Amino acid sequence: MPVMDYLERNARLYGDEVALVELNPAEADSRRLSWKEYSLIESNSFAPYRREITWSVFDEKANRCANMLLQRGVGKGDKVAIIMYNSLEWLPIYFGILKTGAIAVPFNFRYDAEEILYCAELAEVQVIIFGPEFIGRMEAKAERLSKGRLLIYVGDNCPSFAESYHLLAADCPSTKPEVEPLTDEDFGAIYFSSGTTGFPKAILHKHLSLTQAAQMEQQHHRTGREDVFLCIPPLYHTGAKFHWMGSLVAGSKAVLLKGTKPEVILSAVSQEHCTIVWLLVPWAQDILDALDRGELKMSDYELDQWRLMHIGAQPVPPSLIRHWKEYFPHHDYDTNYGLSESTGPGCVHLGLENIRKVGAIGVPGYRWQCRILDEQGREVPQGEVGELCVKGPGVMTCYYNDEKATAQVLKDGWLLTGDMARQDEEGFYYLVDRKKDVIVSGGENIYPVQIEDFLHKCEKVKDVAVIGLPDRRLGEISAAIIEVKEGASCSQEDIENFCLELPRYKRPRKIIFDTVPRNATGKIEKPALRKRYNSENLVAKETQR
Repeated sequence: MPVMDYLERNARLYGDEVALVELNPAEADSRRLSWKEYSLIESNSFAPYRREITWSVFDEKANRCANMLLQRGVGKGDKVAIIMYNSLEWLPIYFGILKTGAIAVPFNFRYDAEEILYCAELAEVQVIIFGPEFIGRMEAKAERLSKGRLLIYVGDNCPSFAESYHLLAADCPSTKPEVEPLTDEDFGAIYFSSGTTGFPKAILHKHLSLTQAAQMEQQHHRTGREDVFLCIPPLYHTGAKFHWMGSLVAGSKAVLLKGTKPEVILSAVSQEHCTIVWLLVPWAQDILDALDRGELKMSDYELDQWRLMHIGAQPVPPSLIRHWKEYFPHHDYDTNYGLSESTGPGCVHLGLENIRKVGAIGVPGYRWQCRILDEQGREVPQGEVGELCVKGPGVMTCYYNDEKATAQVLKDGWLLTGDMARQDEEGFYYLVDRKKDVIVSGGENIYPVQIEDFLHKCEKVKDVAVIGLPDRRLGEISAAIIEVKEGASCSQEDIENFCLELPRYKRPRKIIFDTVPRNATGKIEKPALRKRYNSENLVAKETQR
């Protein structure tokens, strides 16, 4: 069944219940009111700090969007892009696109003007729906973007080069659009690779993939009608959207939070009675650091209902989870592995019952299979490192308009992930590193994630990234970029002494003190780090902080 059927079912069965809440703590800050003061304000005075919609309104908004697009000539198989920040408008627009039979194409909100144009042309987009934060970027390429495309603006004060979404949709019916029924085999979405290994690729998925991801999320995290999911990451990303879709399948409330500060996250959990929270590693670490420093007190918040914290999008240091359990001993924990090519997280997942295996990415997810292969495509013996390959109903159809790239990663229905992994004697998979991130130093393979996990145990280290730098003698050497915790003093000697427990060949040959850049989904931007430090005349902050 296409995933839109769940929205229509929820509108029919739970129409008056809250589906989505949007929280904007920046607005609260601008009005100099605390979160507790906001809780005393009448609900109709919350906007724009707090907005909400019911399931019936959600569905009606999606229908208006669909009927508006149909009136403008959008039909089955057309591509409609979205570039907006998280808001109550985002998901109704996404579902409105799907209801027309068109293909939804979410854009990364960090794209610059050139990247927006590149992705629009690569995916052959006919419509771009954008928010006020993107006026400048859209205007910079408006002449080329508007050729053969409809530009639709969501917000007040519509720019001259676009049409107003609200005006277009206002007079459109809120009833279900009259279109040819869709099946699981129809195309539903194009997502873009994160670009951490090059320019983004357009990833084409059928409706089968979207429904699989939604059903899998509900199964993995046992999302029920009484759960409340807190969504913080950007909705353009498969992880955020498909973790939310567990709530869609369950028919339960979700909260879209615009903010990542520790006090903002805990306040949202407390005030909205959230039970499931998906965090990225930096946000979880920030919460722990604030608790350690005494800046946050758990007694100030209502957190007893919070039952599950899960993390994905990047390798998770086991030390972080052990520390988390010291503060939240009753929390279930899960980690999810996935790619946009596999419709986001969950093709491998730890499982709520397997916290004893922290450090593993887990076992094959709901309806998924996994294998580890060597360079010749043969399965490796258990315990040895090879490339992780996955197969299931969420595998992409192809890289759109890129047959060569598709052939490199799709083999007989198996997706070659590009991630190096191993499997232990119990069948649990461990991520070792990205295939392209492996450092070959003097003939030895060095896997940066292993060193990063080790350095995360150092109490002075907030974040760390390990990259390879060129070396005349060894080919490459490992360099550790260390981001030090606030208020801590850390020197190169401190790090070198801490690393004495590592085998000599795994110890970083160069220590660099700097911030660790991460993208919107929490992944370390290693290409940017390699570009920054990849020169023989390396100038870095290697002195004591």
